Amino acid sequence: MPRDAGEGINRREAVAGLSASASVAMPVASAARPNAADIQNVASTVLWYAQPAASWVEALPVGNGRISAMVHGGTDHEYVQLNEDTFWAGGPYDPANPDALAALPEVRRLVFAGRFAEAQALVGEKLMARPIRQMPYGTIGTLVIDRAGAPAATAPAPAPKGLTSEVTPAEPSTPVTGYRRELDLDSAVASTRWTVGGIAYRREVIASPSDQVIAIRLTAGQGRTIDVDLSLTTPVKQSQVIAGRSDGEIVLSGRNEAAHEIAGALRYEARVRAVATGGQVRHDDGRLSVRGASELVVLVAMATSYRRFDDVSGDPTAITCGQIDAATQRGYHRIAQDTMAAHRELYRRVSIDLGCGPGADQPTDHRIRNGEAGADPSLAALYFNYARYMLTACSRPGSQPANLQGVWNDTTNPPWGGKYTININTEMNYWPAEPTNLAECVEPLIAMVRDLAVTGTRTARVMYGARGWVCHHNTDLWRATAPIDGPAFGMWPTGGAWLCTHLWDHYDYGRDAAYLASVYPLIRDAALFFVDTLQQDPGTGFLVTNPSMSPENNHGHGSSICAGPTMDMAILRDLFDQAVKAAAILGTDAELARQFLVTRERLAPYKIGEQGQLQEWQADWDAGANDLHHRHVSHLYGVYPSQQIGSITTPALADAARRSLDIRGDEATGWATAWRIALWARLGDGNRAHHILRFLLGPKRTYPNMFDAHPPFQIDGNFGGAAAIIEMLVSSTHDEITLLPALPDAWPSGTVTGLRARGGYTVSLSWSGGKLVAATITPTHTGTAKIRLEGAVRTFQVKARQSIRVTGASLKAR
Repeated sequence: MPRDAGEGINRREAVAGLSASASVAMPVASAARPNAADIQNVASTVLWYAQPAASWVEALPVGNGRISAMVHGGTDHEYVQLNEDTFWAGGPYDPANPDALAALPEVRRLVFAGRFAEAQALVGEKLMARPIRQMPYGTIGTLVIDRAGAPAATAPAPAPKGLTSEVTPAEPSTPVTGYRRELDLDSAVASTRWTVGGIAYRREVIASPSDQVIAIRLTAGQGRTIDVDLSLTTPVKQSQVIAGRSDGEIVLSGRNEAAHEIAGALRYEARVRAVATGGQVRHDDGRLSVRGASELVVLVAMATSYRRFDDVSGDPTAITCGQIDAATQRGYHRIAQDTMAAHRELYRRVSIDLGCGPGADQPTDHRIRNGEAGADPSLAALYFNYARYMLTACSRPGSQPANLQGVWNDTTNPPWGGKYTININTEMNYWPAEPTNLAECVEPLIAMVRDLAVTGTRTARVMYGARGWVCHHNTDLWRATAPIDGPAFGMWPTGGAWLCTHLWDHYDYGRDAAYLASVYPLIRDAALFFVDTLQQDPGTGFLVTNPSMSPENNHGHGSSICAGPTMDMAILRDLFDQAVKAAAILGTDAELARQFLVTRERLAPYKIGEQGQLQEWQADWDAGANDLHHRHVSHLYGVYPSQQIGSITTPALADAARRSLDIRGDEATGWATAWRIALWARLGDGNRAHHILRFLLGPKRTYPNMFDAHPPFQIDGNFGGAAAIIEMLVSSTHDEITLLPALPDAWPSGTVTGLRARGGYTVSLSWSGGKLVAATITPTHTGTAKIRLEGAVRTFQVKARQSIRVTGASLKAR
């Protein structure tokens, strides 16, 4: 893979090999001696290992947004597990339940009467989607690369349901030395190198966003040859492997699977082409045999017939043929150069340095095993960089949004279907996108909301008799919007409203009025739905949602169903606020905006309970809830990601939120742990946030390949953890940029560059001894910038694209 001039590949490889296990001899004798800067660079930008992956959560991910691969790094047998982001089960369907509208008044009456169990039973009978489950995301299969003559393979373990115990990969048939596999986050290359019998081998895997192929390059030492067999396997039932258009091509094709009585409607294809330098390639009973090659490039193109949630008329054969022919003409080196350039254009916008501690030179799996000690700040930087890498790899313009597992999944029925769970998880996937300067990665989410507004309009009309659109707690490739899974989980109508806050954030960070005009109808119509469906609480007179629930928590009265949970009220305050602001900016809908303001003012307010906690429900039920340590902290939405509650603006509510967090506890599932870190950071407690971050980075919540462990794997924890790290360093709320709002003692010195703040700013800063050294703020517009540091606030006049530089002393001066 080409590298920047002077980057020093031998030095970098030497650093990564310093602490390999004694049984693996790393080729470092001729390498330059690494210095501290080299160690720190590798420690924060490279995942590396001294052995092949023995399970799926040890493999390394590559992706271009639409297609992806998990690379296991075997020597005798390599497994490259493949995904394409539209390969879901089923086909177009409409799950809106026509019985719901007639039953809705009785459900509401039962809820207001306190007959919650009866209400939940009626919801289950009349208001749930048909079918009650949505479609799962699936794998296309695996490309297997076998060394000719190697003993039969034992496939790696699949993704586990829980955390894996330490496993030892099977020994290769021939002794291997100099083994190392890595994922270089800066170049987006997953590589494996090893030596057998004095012959050095190297394998690289990339995912090209421009050529739309997975490209694999195998090389051997000078004068040596590559002899391998290539095959495709799949768990998809209606599939076959056939010869392609030449001896160097095989094709896996078939149809997706049915699910929950929805027939499979997609045709799919994975086309593999072997391009050998020297030697021969021939087709042999569904396999490709390569013999005598000095270099081998394997190209993989994948596609389905999906065009839109209501259109499956695409031609995957035409797509894969066109992609693989074009990629073959361009050749590996041009593909690799363009892939690296496209990746770096996004990835290199931000850099982070939190310092370097003991163990930074260890393999990544060793560092994770020691992650809870918190002595290795560069592990947090690596986790942050890895999240940004994965977001660029699973969510790019034109792709599907990141699902529960991003775009990586090795089964046809992953945990929770691998869907879009929009009562927290999908939103968390995109928390780091705007502040870490990856605005383009949000485009697939915006496109999905446009689709949901179409399907959700029918659900609003059929099930609620309402204007606007609605989406409940889950959706899928087919943009289903009705409540699913069961009333204790699915009867939550504010998922679409929460997604709309991301539409606003995309504007707030970029301040593009043309974009705002394009999404304003989505925000407006989401608000219209609640104008039509909010109910007046007979006990208080406030407007509340009914029926609803506080995601996915049982309030202890025989039900999860309730009216006006705190989270709903907080989301709707944001939704109505943002609709009003957008209308004013665009100079439209003045009368409707006034209606939105009036409705917002009538929403039930926050309440503080007898324990001093922020109440999760309208009644003070928190102490009697079924799970005092529930993973969801939905009622704290107003603290983070929203800006409604803060230590400066609403100190009493902020104290109540702290009390709620103390009651809930610090340790939870992976994504819920990340949310807790972000909440403590927003509340200004950096040491508490860092204490919980240590747990997130340890082996209980991080797999060896650094995937977040819910468990099992959910990518939202990775993304939420990265967002929380940024919230410790820079926060932007209420038109203010706060520098180092929650800096922990564990990070006394560091730098971060290229972050974005609301209002259209780019922020870079450095600190030493726990104090700000300097910050550079660059606006996209002319106006005023409010900068806060340690309680002091200063206002600066700024000009578009002209940076201002501030120091700790200048910000404290009044």
